[in-house]
Amino acid sequence: IIQDRVLEHTSRSSLMWNSLPGGLFTLPQYSTHLGDFPFFYAKLGIKSYPRFTAIIHVVTPLVSLSQPVMKLLVAVAKSQYCAQVIVLWNCDKTAPAKHRWPTTSVPFIVIEGESKVISSRFLPYDAIPTDAVLSLDEDTVLSTTEVDFAFTVWQSFPERIVGYPARSHFWDSSKERWGYTSKWTNDYSMVLTGAAIYHKYYHYLYTTYLPASLRTMVDQMSNCEDILMNFLVSSVTKLPPIKVTQKKQYKETMMGQSSRASRWADPDHFAQRQTCMNKFANWFGTMPLVHSQMRLDPVLFKDQVSILRKKYREIERL
Repeated sequence: IIQDRVLEHTSRSSLMWNSLPGGLFTLPQYSTHLGDFPFFYAKLGIKSYPRFTAIIHVVTPLVSLSQPVMKLLVAVAKSQYCAQVIVLWNCDKTAPAKHRWPTTSVPFIVIEGESKVISSRFLPYDAIPTDAVLSLDEDTVLSTTEVDFAFTVWQSFPERIVGYPARSHFWDSSKERWGYTSKWTNDYSMVLTGAAIYHKYYHYLYTTYLPASLRTMVDQMSNCEDILMNFLVSSVTKLPPIKVTQKKQYKETMMGQSSRASRWADPDHFAQRQTCMNKFANWFGTMPLVHSQMRLDPVLFKDQVSILRKKYREIERL
């Protein structure tokens, strides 16, 4: 703030200071051009780059071509909005050779995870050429149509997290602490980054703005990185994320996974997430998460009209 007042010739625009989230979240080390930040798109009358980069986080070795990650890779690469697919290899075993992966029509690269820690999925990689990042867990089940629809929704809300698996927080008055719930209710306050789209600037904020202590805690537990990202984005925007369409089988598919990658099977998983909620709230000094009851579905979703009249026909069959 002082630098922008004293050094007027290098100061940033009044539009930035007078529009949420203001200058403190608009880091000049990232860019001095307002068009590089998702919060100012509407004010500047610009749109995001009309493509996304998918980052698939992989922690289990590949043993067959029928693994969920292979199907996911093919489905995502078929999206008309996909510019590139990055597989973040956080597995202890060596990544398979290029010919072991499916052939895709879009560029596809494998990046060896830095230190194999879970926070490396949110590093600001130079290999991300687009504004939008589609973050995916390796065992996520998404169709090309679902990917397309989520991205078109995100284009209208570029400063928010847009995606499928929603969760919620609540105040537990008996324990006097924040609680975390995955129950199916009418509202939510988080969209998990196992199947979500957001602006790549949040990778930079996650890596440089958040303290190393929170990232270290997340890495040691290999858990809660998605909650921390939701805390960060909501603290910047003061807005909730956006859930798209009903996808009940996301949870059921995950629960049914018997692979080591499935964190849902770990009894400590849920307890850790409760602890994370309170540690994060302490650092932020407040509870930044915002509840929402809004869910965005395609036009004519599940309406009794001819399927041929619907743009996203496949979504209803899922």
